[in-house]
Amino acid sequence: MRAILAHGRTEEPPGAPAGRRRAAWQTGPVSTSDAPDSPFRHASTARDEAPQFVLPLVARIERAAPPARTDALETAARAVLVILGDERSTGDGEWARAMRDWQDARIRKVVRRARGAEWRRAEALPGITVTGKSAEVRVFPPVPLDGWPKDLARLQVSGTDLDDPEPPAGADPTHPVLWMSPDVEMSAGKAMAQAGHGAQLAWWELSDEERTAWREAGFPLSVRTADPAHWRELTASGLPVVRDAGFTEIAPGSCTVVADHPALRPARP
Repeated sequence: MRAILAHGRTEEPPGAPAGRRRAAWQTGPVSTSDAPDSPFRHASTARDEAPQFVLPLVARIERAAPPARTDALETAARAVLVILGDERSTGDGEWARAMRDWQDARIRKVVRRARGAEWRRAEALPGITVTGKSAEVRVFPPVPLDGWPKDLARLQVSGTDLDDPEPPAGADPTHPVLWMSPDVEMSAGKAMAQAGHGAQLAWWELSDEERTAWREAGFPLSVRTADPAHWRELTASGLPVVRDAGFTEIAPGSCTVVADHPALRPARP
């Protein structure tokens, strides 16, 4: 369930809102040749020369009471936002250097699962636990690819699959919605990582004021699968799009998530 996202940032013109970032490949169709830092590319870039880090997430999945799939995806997305907005991740905070190094290289998130004593050991490590309706996800500051804490490294990655006991209700259009592709099948763990990517892209695009408002509201969001017609509209809308590098489960360059935050929606004529 490793998902990798290359994020090419560009300089903003003078007077652009603080915190607003636009990566050329995030909006609209992008070809391999047009975007030298696109996730479509498998050739090495300057980003690959930096030390590589991964953001670990651990989902609590007890055998007798697993969480609902949609709730797990939403909780994972909020966990990514919580650590991005945590004071320890910015300025001179204790996690700030690791967060900067992680975001300056390839963006990697790995979702592992734990239960019982495994979960209790994971909770003892520095991190933040985010709780949904039925899901619990703990997010940890980034670690080197080959430097996982042993209590996390021993946790299983593959085989995390979950179901929704009943179809989720419709998404609240006044809140951010992470729209999943109807064309790409993913395990729950892979989808959790992709939802986290979508939330991170939305965060990067927001101004400082918009980020603060979202954080103070508790990061409300929904994760839903778009119907095919809506998906085509979303991917052409100019909203941030996650394109997977294709290292696990799905084909390289697959569009997996569109981050539909109300502040980022194009103005209607």
